Amino acid sequence: MATLQKIRTQGGLLVAIVIGLALVAFILGDLFQSGSSLFTRGRLEVGSIKGESVQYPDFMTKAEQLAEIYRSNTGQTQLNEDEWVQVREQTWENLIREKVMGDVYDEVGIAVSSDEMFDMVQGNNIHPIVQQIFTDPNTGIFDRGMVVNFLKNLEMGVSPEQKNYWLYLEQQILSERLQTKYNNLIGKALYVTSHEAQQSVEQRSRNFNFEYIVLNYSTVPDSTVKIAESDLKAYYEANKNEFKVEKTREIEYITFPVKPSQADYAAAERWINEIQDDFKNATDNVQFVNSNSDVIYLDVWYKKENVPTNLSSWIFDEGAVVGDVFGPYFENESYKLAKLHASSMMPDSVEARHILLRATNAQEAVAAQALADSIKGLIESGSDFATLARQYSTDTGSAITGGDLGWFGRGMMVKPFEDAAFNNNVGQVTIVPSQFGLHIVQTTRKGALTPQVQVAVLERIVTPSTQTNQAVYAVASKFVSENTNREKFNAAAEAQGLEKKVAVVRENDRQIPGLESPRPLIRAAFDADVNSILKNTDGSPIFEFGENFIVGTLTKETEEGVAPFETVRVRVELAVEREKKAAYLADRISKASDGKSDMYAIATDLNSSVNVASNINFNSVTVPGVGSEPALIGTVSALDNGAMSKPFKGNTGVFIAKVNTVEESGSEDIDAEKSRLVQSLGFRASYQAYEAHREAVEIEDNRSKFF
Repeated sequence: MATLQKIRTQGGLLVAIVIGLALVAFILGDLFQSGSSLFTRGRLEVGSIKGESVQYPDFMTKAEQLAEIYRSNTGQTQLNEDEWVQVREQTWENLIREKVMGDVYDEVGIAVSSDEMFDMVQGNNIHPIVQQIFTDPNTGIFDRGMVVNFLKNLEMGVSPEQKNYWLYLEQQILSERLQTKYNNLIGKALYVTSHEAQQSVEQRSRNFNFEYIVLNYSTVPDSTVKIAESDLKAYYEANKNEFKVEKTREIEYITFPVKPSQADYAAAERWINEIQDDFKNATDNVQFVNSNSDVIYLDVWYKKENVPTNLSSWIFDEGAVVGDVFGPYFENESYKLAKLHASSMMPDSVEARHILLRATNAQEAVAAQALADSIKGLIESGSDFATLARQYSTDTGSAITGGDLGWFGRGMMVKPFEDAAFNNNVGQVTIVPSQFGLHIVQTTRKGALTPQVQVAVLERIVTPSTQTNQAVYAVASKFVSENTNREKFNAAAEAQGLEKKVAVVRENDRQIPGLESPRPLIRAAFDADVNSILKNTDGSPIFEFGENFIVGTLTKETEEGVAPFETVRVRVELAVEREKKAAYLADRISKASDGKSDMYAIATDLNSSVNVASNINFNSVTVPGVGSEPALIGTVSALDNGAMSKPFKGNTGVFIAKVNTVEESGSEDIDAEKSRLVQSLGFRASYQAYEAHREAVEIEDNRSKFF
């Protein structure tokens, strides 16, 4: 069983590294309700990859398998919404990779034989995942016998969960080996010449000191350049790739916030007043608070400087005694009563040391308790605590200092440990459990005694009542029932002074700033017609997100591809204007620099100034004075010592540059540079090859219709 636990804890960590899981949330229920429009229309296709349909049941089966791995790794019984989102995302990416690369492997003849798998699991070339899981913790040596025994029990001796986990690990090992073979195959086709290596070394080692002049585009008045319609159309046609857009929808929506009414405040105040006497007469303050308050009892000892501000004077200056009640008072949207629960002179801090024994299952917990009892007995018999801490403690941070934790105050340690350290007499040794394991705690010194108190706070948070919620819903319902299209929606919003908010969303987006879990609103945007009112899957035009009711309308739809000219006209106008300003500035610089080699003379003619930059090489990212200017860096890097460039366009304006000196940083090994470049190419090629194969196939993603 210890081996199975290692599969869960160590294997899970390795797989997380291998496949990059960052798993996150989905609640399945709604799609299985009777009458769900998705299923009644038979729209079960989550998507298609290379013409092969991915059906919803198959997709969710694979997603659930991946979710089970995550639950097994973390010990969670349920995934939250964010975790389910990432599970489905990882499942979709896995399906794409399996189909795309599976066909590629078949085409080029790459496979992993059963003998290879055996060799990676039980043979002479053990895969790191297997090696990590089946390493003997006592010797640190891989135990092949543990593997054999585990596999013998795979069919009958382990739970279905553990069997599925192992099969998943095997699949990851297989996939990684296939990918490694493919990457190696690509690597054989990569080559770097000596000239390329030499050029790379020079680009990195040659540092340029140069002067430059820049004339910013903003210095040219717009009226200086003339733009014809034909210029705009020509630029658009020549640069369509600049105007590619994603599939998006633009919505306008109005928020009807649900806030507590005056009646809700009055009800909360009435409640706190009516319960005041019962609280004052309560003999068990903790139970009373936990049974009646909206916030449970906080088991904290306060000194004067950290007690809640409004209670400090009452407790420490006005002489409150245990049992006294303060309030009611209103604070942070809550009505409160505070009762002095306990008062004592206590140390403000303690110095302690500990030995931590971790246990991950019941069997290990029994062994840890027995060991803790034995260690405690040794310490009480005179054995050196520090030596035992170095030998046994699993808290490696403190073990090297003999378990010493130094001085600490209240609230700095987990509660069971803190209580033991503060309640111990100096020198006393106790054993206390926490979420980290068993602590053998010894208090070595105590700080000065100070007056400290515990306060029981009874709190009633003011929240919207059912009646308030229904009233706000009625307002939203009236608004949307009377305004059934965008025109009426806008007119009513203006007449009633309601704020409209705008959001542009993509099909698989899950966030709209300011709204809590707005996925239903986003899905509705892609099911609606332009100028219509958005409706939920149940046909309701009212969406509820947290403490808000939302109504909205679809104002614009954009399909994937090249945006129509008119929708990007402003962008085209700005681009053409900049091109013409660049030509105008380049002409000015050409005339000013004609026949000149002195940059300062050129600057004088241009009514500009000369800038100086030092130690810039081809790999530099920015240039002092102008920031990111790749064209400037690239142009200068290609110039010889003393050479001047022609005018050229940059991000901020048109430049001219002159190299003053070139400094060589020293010779480098060309063969080593070739190896480095080949390795770098290999990393890029494996990723780019997959991306190229992926882009070459048709992938249809309909997940937004389901999730």
